[in-house]
Amino acid sequence: MNNIYLAAPFFSDGQNERVNEVVSLLRANKTVAENGIFIPSEHQQEDLEFGTFKWQVATFNSDVRQIRRANAVVAILDYQYEETKENEPDSGTIFEIGAAWQAGIPVILVQYDESKKLKLMLAQSYTAFYNGKEAIQALKTYDFNDLAQHYTDKEVF
Repeated sequence: MNNIYLAAPFFSDGQNERVNEVVSLLRANKTVAENGIFIPSEHQQEDLEFGTFKWQVATFNSDVRQIRRANAVVAILDYQYEETKENEPDSGTIFEIGAAWQAGIPVILVQYDESKKLKLMLAQSYTAFYNGKEAIQALKTYDFNDLAQHYTDKEVF
């Protein structure tokens, strides 16, 4: 069974709805360990004061450690989907994708907003890419043991 690190923004209701949907799909996947999804928002170092230097160091190190322990990183690219037309990926999510790629951890990209182009560095870093609400449903059956390439025809810039 595989452990997954879920990279995604979780600062608004819309972001949390997307996180919850992706977590549900991953929990239904037979190749993902029962308690094998690391959701950073659930590990915020509650014993430390939010935003302090100690909290920053502890949170950063915990997240990077969990990326390195994961068998794959699933990253939700949509950030301000409801708020702006730009909807660029969250910088923290992009960092986590880069850290995973550098560590040799496969990256599965998820994007609800089908209209958006994909940045070159993200386009070259993924193992599988699910683009659009319907396509994302495939996370339920994606084989994290095999980690097959799944490309999406998407404009890259």
